Amino acid sequence: MEDTATPQPSDTNNPDDHSSARSGAEEHSPGRSLSTYARPALIAGVVIAVVCVALLIVIFALDAFNAAAYSVSGKNIGDATDEARDIRELHSGARAGGIIGLVISGVVAVGAGVVLYLNRGTAGGNDDDDYDLEDLREQ
Repeated sequence: MEDTATPQPSDTNNPDDHSSARSGAEEHSPGRSLSTYARPALIAGVVIAVVCVALLIVIFALDAFNAAAYSVSGKNIGDATDEARDIRELHSGARAGGIIGLVISGVVAVGAGVVLYLNRGTAGGNDDDDYDLEDLREQ
């Protein structure tokens, strides 16, 4: 039989040889890809949630200061005047954005935490990025 550059049908359609298909499936399995993205998503979700909480605290403090400064002259922030309404609605856009950001980042963080929890025992044992004390002593 002659050697040719084209693969033989028996080489490409061998049902018993799964070594190439298995290595590709392990690298791109859905559980592995979700676990890979879950940790950064969890970190980003928590950081964004903390920033949104800080933003809402600052907005609450500014609203309280504006109400106190407005009421010094004897006026009430709850009045039906245009000036009182403008002061009440001064930070409404930032407040709504902070609440929406907090909810979205909370959902992302909880979802990533659930994915990490469900895949906690499936981590590969041959991660070269993980070092323990014995590895550090050898160096």
